This record gives sequence, C-alpha cells and structure tokens, in this order.
Amino acid sequence: MLNYRLVFICFILPLNIPQYLKASTEKPLNILILYADDWRHDTLGCAGNPIVKTPNLDSLAKNGIRFTRNCVTTSICGVSRANLLTGQWMSRHGNQAFAMFKTPWEETYPSLLRKNGYYVGHIGKWHNGAFPKEKYDYGKSYAGNHWIKQTNGEMIHVTKKNEDDALEFLKTKPNDKPFLLTVSFFATHAVDGNPKQYLPQPQSMELYKDVKIPIPVTATESHFKKLPPFISNEKNEGRNRWHWRFDTPEKYQEYMKNYYRLVTEVDATSGKIIAELEKRKLLESTLVIFTTDNGYFHGEHGLADKWYPYEESIRVPLIVMDPRMPKSKAGKTNDEFVLNVDLAPTILNASKIKPPITMQGRNFAPLYLEENIKDWRQEFFYEHAIIKNKDFIPASEALVRKDMKYIFWPDFNTEELYDLKADPLEENNLIKSEQHQESLKLLRIRFNELKADAK
Repeated sequence: MLNYRLVFICFILPLNIPQYLKASTEKPLNILILYADDWRHDTLGCAGNPIVKTPNLDSLAKNGIRFTRNCVTTSICGVSRANLLTGQWMSRHGNQAFAMFKTPWEETYPSLLRKNGYYVGHIGKWHNGAFPKEKYDYGKSYAGNHWIKQTNGEMIHVTKKNEDDALEFLKTKPNDKPFLLTVSFFATHAVDGNPKQYLPQPQSMELYKDVKIPIPVTATESHFKKLPPFISNEKNEGRNRWHWRFDTPEKYQEYMKNYYRLVTEVDATSGKIIAELEKRKLLESTLVIFTTDNGYFHGEHGLADKWYPYEESIRVPLIVMDPRMPKSKAGKTNDEFVLNVDLAPTILNASKIKPPITMQGRNFAPLYLEENIKDWRQEFFYEHAIIKNKDFIPASEALVRKDMKYIFWPDFNTEELYDLKADPLEENNLIKSEQHQESLKLLRIRFNELKADAK
C-alpha cells in the first residue's frame, strides 16, 4: 500500500502519488475526469502561478504529465462540454450555447463505455439541455449556485457536494466492472446573479487573506480601447462583467481572492477523490484527467469571463496521470497543441474501444506513451457563435498557431492578426502591417480550409 499523509487545513497537502504506476495489461483502465469550470491554464501552482495554492493538482502533474498548450475550440461552458462528450467541433455537434447537442448519444464516449461494460457516472454541472439521467448508471446534475439546499433543508457548498457524491460513487460502484466517473465542478464559475459572485466555504477565508493579487499588465483602459470597437464598449458582456468584478482595485482583490479560494477547494476535493482511489487500490488501474471547460479573463484587456479567441480565454489546464505512462515521462510537460475535442478519442482508445468516425479529435496518448511524434497538429480552428445579439457577445473565429493568430469577427467583417512570439499578450494588432500582408493572405486561405474541416 502506498504511503501518504493528509493534513487538513483549508485544503489537502499533496498526496505522495508514486512516480510510476504499473498498468494492468489484462483489464481495461478505469477513467476519472476532474472537470472544473472557468479556469485557465496558468491557475495552478505547477504552471508557475506564485499565488494560488493547488498542492494536489501539482502532485498529479508531478506524477503525470502536464500539457501547456491545451486549448478549447469554443470557450463557453455548454459548447465545451458538448465538445468533450462528442469529440467534435461545435459546427458538427450543433450546440451553439447550452442546448442538447445534435450528435446521437450513442456516439458519445460515455455511451460507448457503458455499452462496453463500464459503470458510468456523472456528477455536477451538465449544461447541455436536460440531463439524461437514464443514460448513466449514477447520475446527479446540479450547478448554478455555490450553496445548495439539501432535502433536509441544510445548505451544502457545491464543491463539498461534488466531493460527497464522488466518494459515494466509489464506495457503491460494483467491483466487477471498470468505471468512468466525471466530476463536473461548478467552481470556479461565478454565481452570476449574486453581487459577491464567488462564494467559498467559511474555512477557506483565511487563505490569501494577507496576499496582494498582482493586477495583469494588460488590465488597463488603454488595452481595452485597443480591442475592436464592438468589444471595447459598455454594451459588451465581457466589459459588463468586468464592472461586476474588477473595476476598482479593492474589488479586484476581494473577488480574485474568493476566486482563488474556490480553486483551492476544488484542489482539495480532487485530492480526496484520488486518496479514495488509492485507499481502494484503484489508482494503479485508473486514468486520471484534470482539465476545465474554458479559460478566463482576470481583467486582461479590460474584460472578464471568456468567449473570445484571446489566449486567456482559450488555453486551459490539462494534467494526465496514466498507468501506462513510462516512468521517464513523470513530471514532464508537453508543448504540443492538444484540444478538448481530443479527450473523447483518447479515453476510448485507453478503454480499447474504437472511436466512431464522426469524432474529429485525435488520441493524444502517443504524445506521452511514445517517443518523437512528428506529425502532430501545428494549428487549429477556433469558433464561437453569437450569444443573444452581436452587441452582447458577437460571434468569433480564429486560426491559432504557436507563432501567429488570425481572428475573424463575422458579424462585423473585422480581422485581427497577432505575432504571438513577439507579442504573447496580444497587445498589437498587425492586420494593417505592410510586412505581414503576404502572410495574411496565406493565413486566410488556411483559415477557410480549417473552417470547412470543422463541419
């Protein structure tokens, strides 16, 4: 049995997960997906964030692999979850916001795993129309508030409920079946109708109390005014939510500290779930994945929330601990483009189930199971539909590469171009730059090709 210590303060200290777990070649892997909300790629201690405390996820990265350029193909809750389930771009699965996707359920990875003998569970946020509870062996869907009234009238924090339900799943699942469990956290999503937005648990309030959260260098009025005029106005929802959370220095400190407290609570719950796997001797046969549904602006560009194709919005964490992974890969990072549409085919391949041909993502396990993968993607197509109207959240599209990004706003026939190597904070739009016009022509051609491929 593995040795580890749990010290309870407001969070769990990192688990002593072994650096290499020998996978059984005879039995299919169990699958655990820890899926958080509104949480961008650098909101992790192991990603270089000097403030936030994520000891359990840091330990997961130390004993697994962390992908530094994992991106979503649409940065909004409902669509991103449909991408996860179907392995498809929005253009193919058809959910442009929060409705049920049009892809047949039988082509999703939970359905395929259940059909092939897995005990399948979903806990927490759904956001794809009505929750199909009958499609799961263990299904509990809830979100929208940080505090939830239980049947006995008592209030429970949504992250604590995620934890209780996940532990119940592990304690009550059948022992003769492999399992798939998705823990879909509502945190760190704000409670949009609450003036305080982020409502952590009381025991977390001492965390970050005496810390000053650095304000991003691009969180200025001048950076806001550099955006296209249909974004840099007070009608835009990204600006509206900036006023909710970040429009004074005092408010910025209060709201970011509470946001980070929610992060640490998710980290603590993740640690408890992993500890339960270890206790039940399941860790060495379980593929553990931590990721999130979209990125998040912390005031950058004078914005809040997500939606738009800028780096803060589209890049999200991805940590994988796979029992099949060679010991030499433990604790490493990978800089290849991995997308949320890649998770479904990766999970199916780990379960020895052939993905349906309708899945557009790609199994990324060879990036950590094999050496010298030379034909991996170097670019991808980003898309986001209009929400309500073009003044509220306009549609956006992009061709994203590591060195360049081309953005197109179809509602306004407007373009942006960024040199990400020279300008990683996306401060200087080069769309009118004479020296980039030839490259721009080629980018437009490639953009249209990838857009067609997404359908």
